[in-house]
Parts: sequence; C-alpha cells; structure tokens
Amino acid sequence: MHYSSLEACLLDLEKHGHLVRIKEEVDPNLEMAAIHLRVYEANGPAILFENVKGSKFRAASNIFGNLDRSKFMFRNTFKLVQNLIDLKNDPIKAIKHPLQNFSTGIAALKALPKKNPILKPVLYQEINISDLPLIQHWKMDGGAFVTLPQVYTEDIDSPGIMKSNLGMYRIQLTGNDYELNKEIGLHYQLHRGIGIHQSKANKKGIPLKVSCFIGGPPSHTLSAVMPLPEGISEMTFAGVLGGRRFRYAYQDGFCVSTDADFVITGEVFPNDNKPEGPFGDHLGYYSLQHDFPVMKVHKVFAKKNAIWPFTVVGRPPQEDTSFGELIHELTGNAIPQEIPGVKEVHAVDAAGVHPLLLAIGSERYTPYAPTKQPAELLTIANHILGTGQLSLAKFLFITADDTNQLRTHNISAFMHYLLERIDLKRDIHFYTNTTIDTLDYSGTGLNTGSKVVFAAYGEKKRELCIEVPSFIHDLNGFENPQIAMPGVIAMQTNKFIDYVTAKTEMDALDIKLKPNITSLTSVMIIIICDDATFTANTLNNYLWVAYTRCNPSHDIYGIDSFTSNKHWGCNGPLIIDARIKPHHAPTVEKDPATEKKIDRLFEKGASLYQIMK
Repeated sequence: MHYSSLEACLLDLEKHGHLVRIKEEVDPNLEMAAIHLRVYEANGPAILFENVKGSKFRAASNIFGNLDRSKFMFRNTFKLVQNLIDLKNDPIKAIKHPLQNFSTGIAALKALPKKNPILKPVLYQEINISDLPLIQHWKMDGGAFVTLPQVYTEDIDSPGIMKSNLGMYRIQLTGNDYELNKEIGLHYQLHRGIGIHQSKANKKGIPLKVSCFIGGPPSHTLSAVMPLPEGISEMTFAGVLGGRRFRYAYQDGFCVSTDADFVITGEVFPNDNKPEGPFGDHLGYYSLQHDFPVMKVHKVFAKKNAIWPFTVVGRPPQEDTSFGELIHELTGNAIPQEIPGVKEVHAVDAAGVHPLLLAIGSERYTPYAPTKQPAELLTIANHILGTGQLSLAKFLFITADDTNQLRTHNISAFMHYLLERIDLKRDIHFYTNTTIDTLDYSGTGLNTGSKVVFAAYGEKKRELCIEVPSFIHDLNGFENPQIAMPGVIAMQTNKFIDYVTAKTEMDALDIKLKPNITSLTSVMIIIICDDATFTANTLNNYLWVAYTRCNPSHDIYGIDSFTSNKHWGCNGPLIIDARIKPHHAPTVEKDPATEKKIDRLFEKGASLYQIMK
C-alpha cells in the first residue's frame, strides 16, 4: 500500500483492525496523552481522536505503536528499502546480480522529490497556532508541544531540496515567554543537521527559514528520524519508503510539503533564544527549561480534514521504541559497514538509548599472543564514540565472541558474558569532561559529562553470583541488598547530599567490604540506589536506574581501587552510585487525577472498552 496521506494510512489500519476511533470529547490538556499511554501499555491499536476539545481538527497517536504495525504500513516497500541500503553498503552486488536487483533500481526512481507548482488547492486553509490541538503531555510540561514534527531547513550556500535537512526536533507551541501565534520554540540537540544550517545563516547575519511539516504519509515521519549519512536527503528516503515521490512547493520562499496535514513556516534569527521546556522526555525524566532558538511564525497551513499526529514519550519503552526497532531492521549492516571490526551495536532503549551502548567487535590484532585481552576492541570503541549520535553514549560495554553466537539485543546474556570475562583492574577506560546527550542531566552541565568504556575479551574468569553473599546483609548503613542480575547487586543507603558526603559514604563501604574481598570474586557491580527492591525487580528497572542516574567520572567507585600511571581500576567490585542527585531532573510520573478522568473511556460501552478488555 502506497499512502498519499495520513488519512489514507489510518483508513487502511482501520480496515485491518489496527485502529480505534474515540468519538467522545477528549481534553488535549493531559487527557489525550494519558489515553495514549494506557493504550500503548496494553499493546493496543492506533488511536483516532475525533472530538478534540478546543480544536476542529482530529488527532491520531500510537500509529507506530509496535513493530508489526510499523512494518505493516510499509509492507510493499520494506524489502526494497532493505535491498537499497544493502546495495549502498555493497554496490558490487548490483553488478554481480543485475536481474535480481532490477526491481530495486526501479523503486529507487521514487527517490526523486516532485515539485508541485500549485499549493493552495492542497493546503488551502491558513490558520493560527491556537487553532491546532494544543496537546500538553505531562503535568510539569511548559506548554503544548509538537512531538512528531518534520523540521525542514536548507543550506543557504547550496539551496534546494536535495541538500536540505529533515529532522524531528520537538516544537513548543505555547507557554513560557512565547507570544501566542507569533512565536514557537525550536529545540534541537547535538549532532543535528539543522545546527549546520543555522550556523551558516548566523555567520551571514541572516535568518534561517524553517518549515515544520506535521502529518502526511507515515514514510515522511520515519524519514525525519532516520540516521542517514550526511549528504543524503531525507526526502529521497521518504519517496522510496512510501513508494511515492515527496511532493513539495515553495510559498513566500519557504519549502512546503504538499502532502503534509499541517505546515508551520517561520524564521530563526541569529542569537534570538528564549526559555524552552520543561518537557517529559524519552529518558523518563523532564528535560528542564533552557534557552533554545525562537522561530518567528510566518504562516500556518492546514489541509481539508487535516489530522494532527502525535506521540507521547516518557520512561522507555514507549512508541518511539518502535521507531528504533524499525530503523534497526531497515538499516541492517549499516553500522558494521561504517565501522570496521564492528559486528553489532545496540543502543539500549530501556536505559534511554544514548546512556548505554552494547557492542560486539572483533579481536584480530594479535592472534599469535597466548593471552587474550582487549586490543582491537579499544580501537573500535573509540571509533564508535566518534561516530554520529553514537558519540553521545555514556556507557559502552564492548566484547568479542569468537563463536559468533552472542547478540547485543539479548541484554541479559550479553552482560552475563562480558561480566564473566572483564578484568576490573585493566578493562575500565574513562573519558572525562566531554559531551553527553542534551537530555541527560547526570553530568556536570548541559551537554557536559563523562563516558566510560568496559572492554572485555578472553576466556571466562569467574562464576557470577546469583545470591547475595551473606556478609553483605550485615553492612551497617547499606541496606536491602538484592540481586539485579547475575553478578550485580543493588543496595540502598541514605539519600544523596553532595559529592563530598558521597565519597565519605563510599569510603566507608570500601572499609566494610575490603576485608572480604576474596569472597567477592563473583560480584562484579554493586549499584547504590534509593530503592533496591525497585531497581532489582526487573531488568528494565536496573538498566534505567543504573545508567541514567550516573555520571561515570563522578559516580563510579571501586572496592580497593587504585590509580597507576593515570589508569584507574579496582581489585574488588565496581560501585555505581545511582542515587538521584539534587541536580538531576525530576522523573516523569502519571497524574492520578487525569488517570481517574480517563477511566470513563475504558468503561463498558465506551470507545476503548473492548480494546482494554
């Protein structure tokens, strides 16, 4: 199925049992997001809100709510896109097998965007920001946000659609100091193509023209989050994936997607920033208020019967998890092709994606050496941490498996394998005073923190504990020890006060455990947290707590630790202080009053009763 619009996609989903309509009036202030979250948690269908309070426009969410539904929408082009990506990675295949790849070449013709000389019959309504479904997702959010925007900019030195950038950067529509209908907030993070475009415009002292497309065929939405190589247009990818050329026109000097449901055009002027946020984000915490570019609104367009698509992010997994899964299936071997020696890389969604990477590499440097230890793995680790958005990783666990049986997506098995082999005296490597994800508040400032690489290779060194050693139960001041996973123990202590106090506490733990260091060989990591029962209850809880609440350079300690020639290591277990710190952002939590209000939609006879039943 090749969709010409978002509505065509939704009708197709409904026809095949993948969509439910909500006819009752729903408030965009917290209610719509709460409904989405409850349906997503139940692995429910896409949702079409037909009666949005305060707006004449319908809204849709959970469209990409699971991998099966996402692949269903692209069922006619999915394999072709995989083949195109594969051919880019290995172009010799096209020469060796021209007939097999003929259909792939034909499909690639859809990659060329198509200029539509007529705009008004397609996007005929000119409206205001205040006419839109102004959805506030979480109680502490700074206002209403666009959560599935396609933000389009062009290179002022090489204008035109083929050198453009399309990215998904959240847009704040209301609240804070923004003048309603005249200003909106544009939030983008490190390593984003729009930043290059704005830097060039700033140097010339001219405003950057920005177009925000909302809706349209689902291929357009996915294209905005695809990690495409620099120089490849997202619009070409949208055409191939959607089986339909990306259609566009120009209005007042702004590029406009003529298939989009809504388009907001405007300009970003040099050094014109305003506070944006807070916003309940995909790490499960609020990204706090910071200065980001202001977009001066030029015009807002809407199609006839336009539908406003949105998603809700929060503590993972959420709908954006399916984006990651879909991208992984599409791109296949792209990262191994880009980084020599890499077999797999997995950005762990449960830990908020950027905080934790797992990688499998090769170890081929010294096959003649009798002792197996990381060598090539360290080269690969540096390459990973210098590649695109992978460079935002905070924790990188990397190993090699000569049997080729280990997989990064089996997180438990991967971590078990690595912890059985790691040498805590040798295999821990810190990067201090560097960049981390903008949304990660564990560091020392916005975008600023540290990284650590755990590189393990060789024969199995130990058995990992599956029970808490008896003497750990008797540590005064450190309570409720729980097994989080084999070799990893969570325990709780007092709330974090400051780093001087924390060092005193960790020194005390070191004194308590060092006499029993020979009995700790099966314990690799001890997580110090606020609630050990919660942390150890599920693998996802452990991953979320341990790796989102830790700044490696400040929050990692070790039993019987040492520094030798600038290298840090420890003879006993590694200690990760994963308590919530005063500078951390607050966690995103559901609003009980809103949860009670939406119960009406899940009662017998209401729109969502059968779905949840």
